Amino acid sequence: MDPNNRGPEEYGRDHDGFQDDGVPQRQSREPLTPDFGLQTPQQARTVQLISGDLLLTVNPVDGSEVEPCPPGRQPEALVRHTATERADRGRAATPSVPPGPPGPQLPLLERQELRERLVRLLARGRSARVTGPPGSGRTALLDAVAADCADLAPDGVVRLNGHKRTTTDLQYALFAAVCRAPSHRPGREELLGLLRGIGAVVVLDDLEFGGAGLDELLDATPECAFVLAATPDTAAPGPDAHLEELSLTGLGRAASVDLMEKVVERSLTEDEANWAGDLWFESEGLPLRFVQAGALLRHRDLLRDPEAFDGYASGAPSVPADAWETPLPSLGEGAAPAVLLASRLSEAARETLRFAVALGGEVPHQAHLPALVGDTHADAALGELAGCGLLSPAGPRYRLAAGVVAQLEAGGFGEGAADRARTAAQHYAWWAGHPSVTPGRAVAEADAVLASLAQLVPGGRAGQASVAVLLARSASPAFAAGMQWGAWEKALRMGQEGARIAGEVAEEAYFHHELGVLALCTGHLERARAELEASIGMRGALADKPGAVAGRRALALVSDRSGGPVPGVLAPVGEDRAAARYEEGASPSAGTPAALPPFPRLPVPEGTTAVISRPHTPAVRGPAFLRGARRNMVGAGAGALLVALLGTVVGLGATSGSEEPDSRNVTTEQSTEEEDGENGFPEDEATPGAPGKSGTPAERTESPGPSGHATPSAGTTPPTGPSDPSITPTTDDPSSTSPTGRPSTGSPTTAPTTAPTTKPPTTKPPTDTPTEPTDPPTEPTDPPPTTEEPPPSAPETSLTATGPSEGTPPAPDSAQSSPA
Repeated sequence: MDPNNRGPEEYGRDHDGFQDDGVPQRQSREPLTPDFGLQTPQQARTVQLISGDLLLTVNPVDGSEVEPCPPGRQPEALVRHTATERADRGRAATPSVPPGPPGPQLPLLERQELRERLVRLLARGRSARVTGPPGSGRTALLDAVAADCADLAPDGVVRLNGHKRTTTDLQYALFAAVCRAPSHRPGREELLGLLRGIGAVVVLDDLEFGGAGLDELLDATPECAFVLAATPDTAAPGPDAHLEELSLTGLGRAASVDLMEKVVERSLTEDEANWAGDLWFESEGLPLRFVQAGALLRHRDLLRDPEAFDGYASGAPSVPADAWETPLPSLGEGAAPAVLLASRLSEAARETLRFAVALGGEVPHQAHLPALVGDTHADAALGELAGCGLLSPAGPRYRLAAGVVAQLEAGGFGEGAADRARTAAQHYAWWAGHPSVTPGRAVAEADAVLASLAQLVPGGRAGQASVAVLLARSASPAFAAGMQWGAWEKALRMGQEGARIAGEVAEEAYFHHELGVLALCTGHLERARAELEASIGMRGALADKPGAVAGRRALALVSDRSGGPVPGVLAPVGEDRAAARYEEGASPSAGTPAALPPFPRLPVPEGTTAVISRPHTPAVRGPAFLRGARRNMVGAGAGALLVALLGTVVGLGATSGSEEPDSRNVTTEQSTEEEDGENGFPEDEATPGAPGKSGTPAERTESPGPSGHATPSAGTTPPTGPSDPSITPTTDDPSSTSPTGRPSTGSPTTAPTTAPTTKPPTTKPPTDTPTEPTDPPTEPTDPPPTTEEPPPSAPETSLTATGPSEGTPPAPDSAQSSPA
């Protein structure tokens, strides 16, 4: 009996909760080692979204599926967020307060005049751009302006962050901040229409683009007033942007000293004030430098007071023996204090800085620090870093402040960055794929996830590309479901590159498929076609049938929207021939003629029955113009083949020596069968005066065959030479045919004037003596030489037919052939 899966009889009260050996029974039915047993497979999280007029099903297994949105699934009229909801979203757009003792509240010094000017501009509906160097206090100024403009616009104040965001990303972020649209991403035209009706004060920090991109953002939101913050090296807006340009400069000396005193929370000594004055000249009065310098002085006070370490972090460095004699930092350490500040932090905080350097400055959320650092109290490290001025807010997250990454790398914090980036990627791959993680939480950590991918792709170390593929495969569906499609595309592209480097063809096909679906949803049809075709080819080589089917469905939708050919839609051979006919009036594709002129019929030898068999044309499914294009191409190919065969007949007839008399030459023109008019060939019309036609003295004597076809009389001689492969002659004279059943083209022999027939009796028996013609035949005047004089009673018999239509190439006047 399995001790980990006890039977129902063991859960009674036979032993009063104890086993025979006196050990208490387990009260839980869970096995001791659940990881070693069979686990229930987790269901793939599929999310359905509406993108424009398409229904997108995010499937992380075989690839996302997209189809036209069925009726009734389109969202109703969008509803705007209420004031309470806007306040909640505004708080969510700012970083959470880090754990630990709260830091001092720093005032906004020497910015009051600029603050009031910005509020006046926004109240009049004007927009402004504030430029200043990193560390000049742009974020603090925007926070104060946002608080002053809370009631100016009907849609309130919208806080956005432009760090690594494009124009499209910001437009969709503004739409989501104002309108309540769960699981709905409007199309491009619909989005522009919705943005024109939004009236809000948009506070956009860390703007990284200008020029045409900024003009597009401003033109799409004519009812919004913007206050933008950017660095001086950011591209300037266009001349038609109508933005007020405002510049931020450094603080004065007195204001810098006051800010440092607010950080230290005491008055500065004379030596400290002189040191702050020297730092003001060195740093040009940037507020960030004085916040960090004040943190240095506060740590110096802690070192000089051993009792202050009682409530300090457990990982703080030990108090040096000469702490009372700790001198002031040098001027260089005050201008670049990151390394010195890090040396006075706890070990968990220093390890957090190493991970942030490995991720290019992105700081993981405090909830991930215990798992990454390996310390259960590592979440408190974020409070230490924020109190030292080493962090800067970036939307709902933190990142290292300006210049900190370069200083830490110079101090040796960049050693082992590749290993830490790989550790972070493995952690995020497990976390993003866990069922308990919602798409919103994954989107909030998108910057750190993408930073991990960027450090691994392209990677020169073994195994890095595979880890990047695993992370991209886990995080990209969450980004898609969370409506962060800019991060979705970046993750897919880095995952595809990692799969190519690692040689994982199946994963590369998945990323190609997802990129194709993304391009289809965003309206880039040519890009979608290329990505989907690459995915289908790879999955076909891997015999991945479900993935290939998903790719073909998406590719069919791309072809339907772009008007291109739909691959792989031919019906199976063997369907009814009537279903294979092309629709009448189908418009041909560009560059293909609408109709081809008919070609003349090849001669049918006398004494044979013409059985015309046309190749079966499979039915073609799809739009009418696609079927018409294939019809024209097939007709052109068949016409070219018939022209070549006709030329061969004429050439062989002209060059071969004929022993037939002039009266026995047969023209290449012939009558078309009655049923050919129904199969695309026009029926013959009687031409008065033409020899061999009904109504003329030289009427040909024919008798109907068993199949209803006309059987020529025995007094005619069949022509020789190659015949149409689609015509199967059946002759009554076995001596005049080759073993294959076709007329022989070997050495010329004299054919008898009559041939025995084995056909069943007909209503009109054949005659051996045809009637004399009254009109002279329309044959060439110079017949080829013959070796035998013809009987005087042998008439000249010709089979003539009227041309099918105008523009048909005329048939040769005569075809000389040797007797069979």
